[in-house]
Amino acid sequence: MRRPDRSIRHLRRYREIAEVFIRHGFNEIAETLDIQTYLSLPRRLLRKEEMPPQPARGAPVHLRLALEELGATFIKLGQVLSTRPDLLPPQFVNELSKLQDAVPPADWDAIRAVIEEELGAPPATLFASFDEVPLAAASLSQVHAATLDDGSEIVLKIQRPTIQKTVEVDLEILFDLAGLLQERTPLGEIYDLVGVTEEFAYTLRSELDFFREGVNAERFDENFSDEKYLYVPSVYWDFTTRRVLALERIRGIKINQIDALDAAGHNRHRIAVRATNMIVKEVLEEGFFHADPHPGNFIVMADGAIGAMDFGMVGHLTQQARNELIRLYVYVIQLDEEGIVDQLIRMGATRSDQLDRTDLQRDIGRLIRKYHGMPVKAIHASEVLDEVMPLAFRHHLQLPTQYWLLTKTLSMAEGVALELDPDFDFFAISKPHVRRYMVKMALPTTWGFPLVKDLNNWADLISRLPVVGTRLLERADEGRLEIKIALQGLGRTISKLDALANRLSISLLLASLIIGLALLISSLGPDWEWTLTSVLIITGFVGCSLLGLWLIFSIWRSGRSK
Repeated sequence: MRRPDRSIRHLRRYREIAEVFIRHGFNEIAETLDIQTYLSLPRRLLRKEEMPPQPARGAPVHLRLALEELGATFIKLGQVLSTRPDLLPPQFVNELSKLQDAVPPADWDAIRAVIEEELGAPPATLFASFDEVPLAAASLSQVHAATLDDGSEIVLKIQRPTIQKTVEVDLEILFDLAGLLQERTPLGEIYDLVGVTEEFAYTLRSELDFFREGVNAERFDENFSDEKYLYVPSVYWDFTTRRVLALERIRGIKINQIDALDAAGHNRHRIAVRATNMIVKEVLEEGFFHADPHPGNFIVMADGAIGAMDFGMVGHLTQQARNELIRLYVYVIQLDEEGIVDQLIRMGATRSDQLDRTDLQRDIGRLIRKYHGMPVKAIHASEVLDEVMPLAFRHHLQLPTQYWLLTKTLSMAEGVALELDPDFDFFAISKPHVRRYMVKMALPTTWGFPLVKDLNNWADLISRLPVVGTRLLERADEGRLEIKIALQGLGRTISKLDALANRLSISLLLASLIIGLALLISSLGPDWEWTLTSVLIITGFVGCSLLGLWLIFSIWRSGRSK
């Protein structure tokens, strides 16, 4: 195992991680990576017969428990992996989606110290009132209620005191482990594990930047400024830093508290429609979506509007990515198996030279035929996702993380809608949005700009041709024009071609001599005599025949050696 100088100081954390995974039955990974040599782990941990008996929960459950035990970074890693059915088998993905990010609150004195360090004064000075008991506590932060001097109610999301340092240490270790897995396991031959770790590190560091979360909240507010059914709390920038986020406090009923919604007289079907419209609009129209739409992040306010919270995890889809998704959608509804495979290749899900195309096309055909003819309202995104997960894992479909994140988001959103209204038709509500987007794709306003951009490039090329062309002609006329082409392995190729040409030439020459001498022998007649001429003809014929046999033997031996 590599042990970079920068990571020696993290040896205790290395040991802790290794011991937790071994205790949960993943000692084969430790043996594969040979970590016991460098971490001085107790030998008893690596002996299966001496390991404490584990409950019959299975590897997926033990992986979830191990990640929860290791804390914030690994909980977040598990949540990201739960959106990647290309990396893990379905049973692991399903289990990791149950990861709980609820932990005991941090000590109040430590939280107060963070507030003083970030905002420059103690809470008693900054706020008219401040509740020391948190409203919620998670692995990265906890939320406290406060009141400003003007009476405004706010919530403060405060980062845990040492979480930045803990995360950076864990990320260093994860990069080391990803490198080892890349080098020493079959998984590394298929996936860019270091690249996956880089994506995760970027996501986690972004989630720790509360300035960025505040910007995300304001962007959502701007995107939905014309929609009255979604309410985004205001950001109080005077009390916001990279480790403290101040938002307007909004009140309501959690979107999955069915009895409370009924008691308050809310129309649950209307709420489900609004929640679905929100998600589909985010994805197709804005390309910027709330990537953690679990029920705890949405409330129904007194006027029926949906209040959104927690903007730390968001997804981004470029115009091109959205176009690719719509094309894939069209192939699916047309039951075009070949078109689906071609589109997956265009989207970068797999490389054509590493794909068993026939096998993938057959599996896709089985999947889409299963749902063919069924009423749309009977098809649930979560069920389709359950069908897609084993297919993605079996064929190593490596779609970009944002696509998998979107799939998980849509599945969660549909789950919330069905909880509100068991007869809810998610596809019926999203269909008008998809139709509008397809019309938009056909409009000049969509494809016109790329065309104009290409025309500008051509215009630039044409405008430069006279100048560049004149220079080339002047150099050619003066004999100073040089064209250099470097082809690797060209010398070896030429040598092989030269040897092949020589062998062919000798073969033709010998064949000609043998045929010619054979004709001369037949011209000697039946009563020929030994003369100098006849001796030369017969000797030449025998010699050329022997050379021909030798050439045939050398060609045969060369073929066998290859």
